[in-house]
Amino acid sequence: MTITISTSAIHWNYFLALENDLHTLSRYIEFVEPNFGCYSLEISRILFSAASEADVVAKQLCHNISPQSTAANIHPYRSEIMAAYPGIAGFEVMIPRFGIDPFKPWANWGQSSGVPMWWTAYNKVKHHRNTEFHQANLKNAINAVGALFILILHLYEQMAEKGELKPNPSLYRVTDDRVKGVSLDDVELGIRYRLYEK
Repeated sequence: MTITISTSAIHWNYFLALENDLHTLSRYIEFVEPNFGCYSLEISRILFSAASEADVVAKQLCHNISPQSTAANIHPYRSEIMAAYPGIAGFEVMIPRFGIDPFKPWANWGQSSGVPMWWTAYNKVKHHRNTEFHQANLKNAINAVGALFILILHLYEQMAEKGELKPNPSLYRVTDDRVKGVSLDDVELGIRYRLYEK
């Protein structure tokens, strides 16, 4: 017997799992600005998982943009993705449930050689955990998962625009200008995302 596993939106499911981990974490740490510097093993696991998955998704997105892409780290990812999606640096997400206002996880990509703060933190903790572990903090984890959300929306662009990425996130939201409406199938509503400024 052959078992076939659908991979049509496997990165979406991984994002939802990480988002659920953040939701569980919120039972122990209040998601408010005074706690953004809080760090722990669990937060570092979420940061590492989100940043590693962002690396995988960014590489795949670059291959979608250009099948000849050899991009393999953050700087070529930035060049290729920003050329195809110049608005990604200004793309905002938010977590309204906890009053977290819109933020731009890829904002530093709008600078000539900008690297996202959460990516820098991830690498510092990965390579210098003995001195940089404090950078595995709540703010960086929230930004890394938000950055992954944005990348996946672009990777699954057609599905996102048709409202086919389901179930919907439970914490993360895009701003109103990024919502085209909803889709409805026999089971649930799906958000129809607008990835480009119109």
